[in-house]
Amino acid sequence: MNQLEKARIKLIEIMNENGWANEQINVVSARTLTANEAIGTPERDDYPILKGKEVMIEASFRGSKGQAFTDQPGSRSGSLKEIMELPLNTNLERAVFIATANAMLKALNKIDKTVHCRNEEPKECAKHMVGYIKEKFGNPKIAFIGLQQGMIAQLSQYFAMKAVDLDPDNIGKKFNSVIIQDVSHTKEIIDWADIILATGSTSVNDSMEQFIGDKPVVFFGVTISAIAYLNNLNQYCHCGH
Repeated sequence: MNQLEKARIKLIEIMNENGWANEQINVVSARTLTANEAIGTPERDDYPILKGKEVMIEASFRGSKGQAFTDQPGSRSGSLKEIMELPLNTNLERAVFIATANAMLKALNKIDKTVHCRNEEPKECAKHMVGYIKEKFGNPKIAFIGLQQGMIAQLSQYFAMKAVDLDPDNIGKKFNSVIIQDVSHTKEIIDWADIILATGSTSVNDSMEQFIGDKPVVFFGVTISAIAYLNNLNQYCHCGH
């Protein structure tokens, strides 16, 4: 059973325990945020959402918000039960499900990082990650999954790194000493590395299972918050809200 299906079982239990199954359509909604709404105006202008490569899905539930990145724009509204029963066959369905899960657990005060950081916070997050890695893992070789330019620029000053990304426009680009490679090199760089840092968006694009195994993995960003909490996965999100 994959990570989303394991989380779904627990979320349905939470939904039933709280009597939320029949909450009406205006309680759970998801919409696509503009880049400015999602991330503000950070110092760097090369984040995927600012380049139009990704959108942010936002779910609202009982006054709490949950977000998730996806490359499939769209929206979905319905009862909580309907969202929990989505087939999860597409990136949009998984994003709506995950954003809703984030909002649900935020409403219960189980998690607190469910809304993306903004403006100068992404830069602060990247700087803080250096200390986080040193404290938790020492001086590891890092396999970096998904292009987050600010993090790569900071981490590559202190650690040996290799990185892959899905976006063909990023392949071959160099950030400090790190050249972005195609995802066909994923197994190769994981074999080389001591730890894996993977974007939480891998839970949306259905690739996260390949990173959970023998080597330590940390998923970064707000998207993964609920899934990480429910499945006891490592998450890094220093400046989320």
